[in-house]
Amino acid sequence: MSQRTAHARELFAPLGPAYDRNASLLSFGQDPAWRRFLVARVPDDALNVLDVATGTAAVAIELAQRVPGRHVVGVDQSTEMLTVGRERVARAGLDTQIELREGRAEQLPFADGTFDALTFTYLLRYVDDPAATLRELARVVRGGGTIAMLEFGLPRRLARPAWELYVRGVLPIAGFVAGGAAWWEVGRFLGPSIREFHRRVALPDMWTAAGMRDVHARRLSLGGGLVVWGVRA
Repeated sequence: MSQRTAHARELFAPLGPAYDRNASLLSFGQDPAWRRFLVARVPDDALNVLDVATGTAAVAIELAQRVPGRHVVGVDQSTEMLTVGRERVARAGLDTQIELREGRAEQLPFADGTFDALTFTYLLRYVDDPAATLRELARVVRGGGTIAMLEFGLPRRLARPAWELYVRGVLPIAGFVAGGAAWWEVGRFLGPSIREFHRRVALPDMWTAAGMRDVHARRLSLGGGLVVWGVRA
């Protein structure tokens, strides 16, 4: 396991019980809206969907609730987050629609073309080779299937100074107030992680190289959120 991946596991391990509440709070309520927009990119006729980096199963639950009878498989490398996810799935009464598994995005335990669609959330910043990981995600989606991702964006122009002020000066403190030392670490980590990711990754080119067509991108909340989606060629 790479240092980047190991750090992600360590960072997220204690966050599960309060993850969804604090993610919404620290994003001023935008994170749930971004996830809903992500899920809406998946066609309703996609009945077998894989959600990678599923965490507490927030996206998996939305996918299942949107289309009754849809089968959703959620994969995550964090045992702790999956434990919370399974509790949420049970409370939602979706045990028959959602299956959660431990696994790594870089090496998915599925055959080529298994799924009608695939979603992933806040994933590519935590892998050493985002391009290779995206190719692996695309591998398990059938031709004509949709792939959609949610990631933090890097705001531009007038919104950028306000974003910098928030992630540098406010977010670590707000994280500590909301969730203690573990969320302080998340607050300190996010700004540099987002900046570094958008410096090193050219998302449109990477999606095309992974075999995707009709690629679209939408910046949300003044650029704080970014949803990219396309069709497996």
